Amino acid sequence: MTQAVDIAENVAQSGKELADFIQQHPKLWVITGAGVSTDSGIPDYRDALGQWKRPPPVQHGDFMTFHGVRQRYWARALIGFRALREAQTSGAHRALAALEAQGYIQQLVTQNVDRLHQRAGSRRVIDLHGRADMVKCMACDYQMMRHAMHAEMARMNPTFADLQAGYAPDGDADLETDFSAFRIFDCPRCRGILKPDVVFYGDVVPAERRLAAQVAMAKADAVLAVGTSLMVFSGYRFCRAAHERGMPLASLSLGVTRADALLTHQWRAPLTPVLEQAVRCLQPTLSAGAR
Repeated sequence: MTQAVDIAENVAQSGKELADFIQQHPKLWVITGAGVSTDSGIPDYRDALGQWKRPPPVQHGDFMTFHGVRQRYWARALIGFRALREAQTSGAHRALAALEAQGYIQQLVTQNVDRLHQRAGSRRVIDLHGRADMVKCMACDYQMMRHAMHAEMARMNPTFADLQAGYAPDGDADLETDFSAFRIFDCPRCRGILKPDVVFYGDVVPAERRLAAQVAMAKADAVLAVGTSLMVFSGYRFCRAAHERGMPLASLSLGVTRADALLTHQWRAPLTPVLEQAVRCLQPTLSAGAR
């Protein structure tokens, strides 16, 4: 009982403090990570200490170089992508959408590839690492919806399509077997390599996304990181830039972040209830302003 009371008090206090931070800096630049989507049933990569929970994900160079790596990736994806396809928006997604609707979020930059922010109603979103529901040919830029590619590969590989395994992050699955017989669906236009339209480890964020995020940050009052350890440099770089500019920099997460030493505000607490509490705290302010 005492632990439950402590958690509730932490949530209430953190939510109030976050609301105060938002009121003081009403044009937020927000960056989100996997922690926002764990309540949606999508596993994350790291624990509260920022360490890997499982082997690191596939590297871009290995995916492009080795046919066997692509066989393993797509065979596992036939199972694991169901987690992304079936996921529903979490309270954290909806609270962030509400803050945008209330005018507090200048820009939301997400490291997630699940498109759940958009489904929750957020409009000012930059998908920093791309979107997992699309695939793209690495040779001719042909694009198609991922569900259509999966349907073709399920038809080509009925034995693999019927396998079951636990879900892993970003549409992967905890499946280990002989993948050598798995048939990959290649680009229907040029027979090139099809790859999810996401930034794999070892790849780089497209310059136009990075620049758009930087331009939006220049117009913001403060930076808020939500549900991210910021261990990946593509996200951490923005927090470092905010710190160098002297911008207030806050984090809401369950564990440590790479930017802990740079933060001006930090709340280690459950995301959804804290964000929902902050939204509730800010609503009377909006109502009073309307009068």
